[in-house]
Amino acid sequence: MTHDHRLLKGSAVRDRILSEARAYVDAAGGSEQIGRLVSISIGENPEVGVYVRNQARGALAAGLRFDQQLWGDEVSQDECKQLILEMNDDPNVLGIILQRPVPDHINVRSLQSAIHPLKDVEGMNPSSIGNIVYSDVALAPCTAAASVEMIKETGLDLEGLEVVMIGHSEIVGKPAAFLLMAEGATVTVCHHMTRSLAMHSRRADVVVVAVGKPNLIGPDMIKPGAAVIDIGINQITSDSGKTKIVGDVDTDAVLEVAGWVTPVPGGVGPVTVAILMRNATVAHQRQKAAGWLD
Repeated sequence: MTHDHRLLKGSAVRDRILSEARAYVDAAGGSEQIGRLVSISIGENPEVGVYVRNQARGALAAGLRFDQQLWGDEVSQDECKQLILEMNDDPNVLGIILQRPVPDHINVRSLQSAIHPLKDVEGMNPSSIGNIVYSDVALAPCTAAASVEMIKETGLDLEGLEVVMIGHSEIVGKPAAFLLMAEGATVTVCHHMTRSLAMHSRRADVVVVAVGKPNLIGPDMIKPGAAVIDIGINQITSDSGKTKIVGDVDTDAVLEVAGWVTPVPGGVGPVTVAILMRNATVAHQRQKAAGWLD
């Protein structure tokens, strides 16, 4: 891979955020004093297993207890909701993580809404996402927050920065746009109905992409020296039958033009897990301020 110095890897950012979280946990009396994080997986899913393992590693690094729960896929919506409400009331539960995807008979939005906003370490409760509109960004969706963290890592000043967000999903694109606006950036949001995507992306200082289409972004779509933050995760199979994970950016080609490109894997992904642990420390602060904790 050429121009390696332009590859903006997430490991250093992840390590810094995790060590900050660890310092907070230690100052608060360690993992025994701070409640545990509960990860809920509904039904067996190998992809979810990868996320859970990464989160467990992140929790370990941050000094937080991590309780992995696997609920059978025969569990009903009402049973799930009841279990979540019990966790809301349990002072030993610091935060609740609902792994996706869930089985077809489960309404994921309804369950995300059932998680109390002060235990919503993933920033997925509609009220957490709504808070971002008011620039209360402390418990933001982790991937969106991680993408902003990676832009800051370039050293670019976010105030007045021209950012094009490609993708407008509820969990990444829209919240990322609001987070960037809260930092003073000028944000254009593009999506599958946008005409002439390249016209927008070519004028941007930063392009953030999260659509799930391999190699969507080529060098002709990027202004020389711009930062490219690739949130896409796509599994592709080569002619030889090997599978690999790639993003939405043609990384090698774009590296010839861009100032910075986040690789996939190894870019935004590691930072996402670290943000989850930072959110856990924020949740603890807010629960304390609300008088929930002794």
